[in-house]
Amino acid sequence: MSIRLTKWRIFAAIFAAVLLLDQISKAWILSTLALYESVPLIPPVLYLTRTENTGAAFGIGSGASSIFLLLSVGITLVILYFYRRLADDVYLQHLALSLVVAGAVGNVLDRLQHGFVIDFVHIVIPNVLSNVSNFADHAVTVGVILLLVDSVWTERPKPLEQQGPLNEPPPSESVEA
Repeated sequence: MSIRLTKWRIFAAIFAAVLLLDQISKAWILSTLALYESVPLIPPVLYLTRTENTGAAFGIGSGASSIFLLLSVGITLVILYFYRRLADDVYLQHLALSLVVAGAVGNVLDRLQHGFVIDFVHIVIPNVLSNVSNFADHAVTVGVILLLVDSVWTERPKPLEQQGPLNEPPPSESVEA
C-alpha cells in the first residue's frame, strides 16, 4: 500500500470517527434535553447544557449562520486542496487537518439540517468563563493547537538567504609556512 493511500485512509478514519461521535452525541442531546436544560456532570465546572448557536465560537456573530456556513464550506475546500499537497511524512499535520475538517463538517451539517449548531458541552471556570460547545468545536480546536505545535517544534529548512551565498567555496584553513 502506498504512503499516499495511507495518508487518505488516516484522514478518512479520523474524519469518520470525529463526525460519528459529533453527530451521534448531538442526536442524543436533542432527544434527551430540552433547549437550555442543564445537567451537572462535574459541578461547578462541567455540565451538559443544550443550546443553539447561530454564530461562531463563543457566540460571536450570533444570527449569521448562513455566513458561517459558507465560510466553513470554503475553508474546508481550501484545507482539502492543501491536504492533498502535503508531504507524506508530516503525520501531525495530517492528524490536525483531519480534525479541523471533521469538526467543520460536523457543524456544517448542523447548520444545513437545523439552521444553527447544537452545543452541549458546558464548561464553567467561575468568574472567568462559561462556554457551551460540542465535539466538532473541540476537534477544530485540537487540530489548530496541533498545527501550532507542529509549526513551533518542527525544524524547517532555512530560507536560501540565510544559508549564505551559493557556490561559495568552503572556508580554507590557513597554513603557516
